[in-house]
Amino acid sequence: MDFSLFFFGSYNQMGSDTYQLLLDTVKIADENGFKAVWTPERHFHDFGGVFPNPSVISAALAMITQNLQLRAGSIVSPLHHPVRIVEEWSVVDNLSNGRVGVSFTAGWHPDDFILNPSTFGNRSEYMYEQIKIIRQLWRGETSEFPNGVGNLAKAKTYPKPKAKELPIWITTTGKEESFIRAGRIGANVLTHLLYQDISSLHGKIKLYRQTLQENGYNPEQGVVTVMIHTFIGDDLDHVKQTIRQPFTDYLASSINLGDALRKNMNQSGTKGNDPALMKTMLQIIFERYWKSAALFGTPDSCIQTVRLMHEAGVNEIACLVDFGIEASAVMQGLDKLIELKQLIAQMNQTGGNSPLVHG
Repeated sequence: MDFSLFFFGSYNQMGSDTYQLLLDTVKIADENGFKAVWTPERHFHDFGGVFPNPSVISAALAMITQNLQLRAGSIVSPLHHPVRIVEEWSVVDNLSNGRVGVSFTAGWHPDDFILNPSTFGNRSEYMYEQIKIIRQLWRGETSEFPNGVGNLAKAKTYPKPKAKELPIWITTTGKEESFIRAGRIGANVLTHLLYQDISSLHGKIKLYRQTLQENGYNPEQGVVTVMIHTFIGDDLDHVKQTIRQPFTDYLASSINLGDALRKNMNQSGTKGNDPALMKTMLQIIFERYWKSAALFGTPDSCIQTVRLMHEAGVNEIACLVDFGIEASAVMQGLDKLIELKQLIAQMNQTGGNSPLVHG
């Protein structure tokens, strides 16, 4: 099991030093055996709003890290020309000496497609076609595209990346079909626990690895990454008290984004203007995360969650840490996350079951 950091902060919860927490935590992670840092692509909403372009963020992080993989979680690829995706990430790959990785998503919110409206209706299939082209360009092959006068022109991208192959993930909310399609093309999987629980992951991951094998790939080389909200402290009550309000506010920002989508699609929303209903719903969601869908607790109490992830077939836990708690608390929580990582490594060395943590 590898541990990584994941960022998806709400803009309204950031202080004046918008990116300082990102920079500070990434430096520590780079020095303490974490696998990667993931940053998203978000547009036109405060939820995730400090991350409009993960390649720009990753280029900055390349300058202050030596070891971490620098990954997009995720690129909304139908918003972009495949040439631009390859060019931007080739730059980051050179700056980082071959440490990039990209997870692809087809997107979901119509407003995001202000950037490329024509791809919205067929965005999923379009994404998979893009991945084929991006892989070709990354390898140094040429691909043809219409030019300014409507003729097909051959394109070869520069700079040449350091890595021979671009590590690719497919982002999924948990649909089995997404696991299968990732397996068919030999991609890794990035998922989360918003619409699924750990126990349901086992069957999906098994299906994913079967599909890898059926399509000529090594099933053990496929990486399943699970993004999970994370805050670890010394005392359960203190942890819950620390996270309750900021995490609830963070959830509310996410729900408001969903309501905006439903309004756009002429569907009924959650009636977010009803304070009592919203408060009750947020309390229910918070308790679900607290009990079974996050790494909230102490190093000792979180061991079981890591073990369950391992047993389900997860390879990497991507810890989302920027959900609104004070920066000083995030840094303290990162120390405890490192302690959890070390604790499990010690358990492995002293005769535990199969290894849970690398590094």
